[in-house]
Amino acid sequence: MSSRQEEKEQRKRERLEREQAEQQAAKRKRLVQIIGGVVLGAAIVAAVVLVLAGGGGDEPDTGDLKATAAAAGCELKTFPNEGQEHVTKNLTPADFKTNPPTSGNHNVTPAQDGLYAPGNEPEIQNWVHTLEHGRILFMYKPESPNTTIAAMQALFNENAQGKSAYHSVLMQNNSKMPFAIAAVAWRNYLGCKTYSPKAIDAMRDFREVYVDTAPEQIP
Repeated sequence: MSSRQEEKEQRKRERLEREQAEQQAAKRKRLVQIIGGVVLGAAIVAAVVLVLAGGGGDEPDTGDLKATAAAAGCELKTFPNEGQEHVTKNLTPADFKTNPPTSGNHNVTPAQDGLYAPGNEPEIQNWVHTLEHGRILFMYKPESPNTTIAAMQALFNENAQGKSAYHSVLMQNNSKMPFAIAAVAWRNYLGCKTYSPKAIDAMRDFREVYVDTAPEQIP
């Protein structure tokens, strides 16, 4: 009789131990689910904040630029990203949705900063890569008057960010753009049908707003 009682008590203890173990396992599972939910929620909030912030950075303030562009009668436009893959083929204006191009697939080698003599300008597939590095490209159409080119050169050489010709390129346009002069940045351009001192003012503001705002920050 004593032996049966002991067996009964032993089975009871084993049942209680199993129940306690199952309860502890269930608690641990719920805790893992709660922690996972918190992490997922934080990730979602972070993603939403990033989207609302425009991809992690503030949108540039274009208030003054819009005013100077309007005063000069120039077109100030922002476009979607057309791509930024490296390709080996020679590209033409037909390969881009804007003229001058403001983004798109391009050659692995970027055009260097600086002033290019007419007829010696870099190829489109190279200077689009330069835009991706945050540069500003100042352009004038072929056969522009010397006075226009001289004014563009003076603008190019001005101080920006404390340095002369900072992260800038001056070149004759080779995409057959519909403008007399233009300033181009990644996903943005300022195009002016005619040259004027007001257009130069707008281009100065354009560089101030858009220099170093492209996806790749290269010194």
